[in-house]
Amino acid sequence: MDRSQAYALVTEYVKAPGLVNHMLCVEACMRFYAQKLGEDVESWGLAGLLHDFDWEIHPSLEEHPVAGAPILREHGVPEEVVLAIVSHGQNTGVPRDTLMRKALFACDEITGLVTAVALVRPSRSLYDLEASSVKKKWKDKAFAAGTNREEMAQAVAEFGVDLWEHTDNVILAMRQIAPQLGLEGSLTPA
Repeated sequence: MDRSQAYALVTEYVKAPGLVNHMLCVEACMRFYAQKLGEDVESWGLAGLLHDFDWEIHPSLEEHPVAGAPILREHGVPEEVVLAIVSHGQNTGVPRDTLMRKALFACDEITGLVTAVALVRPSRSLYDLEASSVKKKWKDKAFAAGTNREEMAQAVAEFGVDLWEHTDNVILAMRQIAPQLGLEGSLTPA
């Protein structure tokens, strides 16, 4: 499966623009890390892009992402990618024991927090966002209360990256697609 086929699958199953944007964020982060770590950028990107494709048809933690795995296999998604996607769910029985699986778990939840912080800035942009701003909001549990900070901390620990270094990397990755995400705000790229 190539990226255009994966994106077609996403748009077939996902109607909420915010969820599509989330999946694009995670894809950008996975591609960033694959390149940084010398891994296969395309397979890592597929894992990021497809990781929540089934959320709207299986919107419970008991079903998602396990129930989506057969659909991915039917569409020819490589097994390594399918297992990475299944492993990002809690209690799926698939361990996060590869670098790709750990990266996907680490990149998933934090993109929502980064997006939320960007949207409350005066610029409404990723271009001037720094990890220090995310750190300030991290401490405010009422801010972006739907994001699970405990899970984010666990994920980066499993991935073996410092939380704030990881946050900087996520911001850099998301900046690459800021126009597509509507997160340019009032700024232009540096």
